[in-house]
Amino acid sequence: MGNSSEEEYNAFLEKVKRTIYVDNLAPQVTESVMRTAFNQFGYVKSVQFIPVYLEPKNAPKSALVEMENPKQAAGIIEEMGKLPFMILGMPRPVRASAARLEMFDDRPRKPGRKIICRWLDPKEPEFEVAKKLKAAVGRHAGEALTVLEAQRAEE
Repeated sequence: MGNSSEEEYNAFLEKVKRTIYVDNLAPQVTESVMRTAFNQFGYVKSVQFIPVYLEPKNAPKSALVEMENPKQAAGIIEEMGKLPFMILGMPRPVRASAARLEMFDDRPRKPGRKIICRWLDPKEPEFEVAKKLKAAVGRHAGEALTVLEAQRAEE
């Protein structure tokens, strides 16, 4: 049984290697538009949009685009790093980078990993760290919204 979970996790790691994270997409971009745009670089296996929970509904989207092989994904990232890539004629060029494990909602559990959750006592040092992280997340969300509103006004 442990062997099948390792095989599943290794297959997932291969999927991550051939997947590109694309952000700064216009809200009007659909899966078919993404497939058409990226099919010029190679075969697109799947497109998965990532919801943005902290920002308004019309916030720029991001997506995970799975290509046929890792070489195609690396080529796309390199090309999009050199030249701006416009999708749907929108005024903002999209950005691409390599996908990371934590970007996938459907990632399998890493074999041998255990997750332990517990309440923190206010006297523990980790409690202060958690409070600071919570405050930083709140500040970041506010700053991101301000930048987004300025970007929309500029466009």
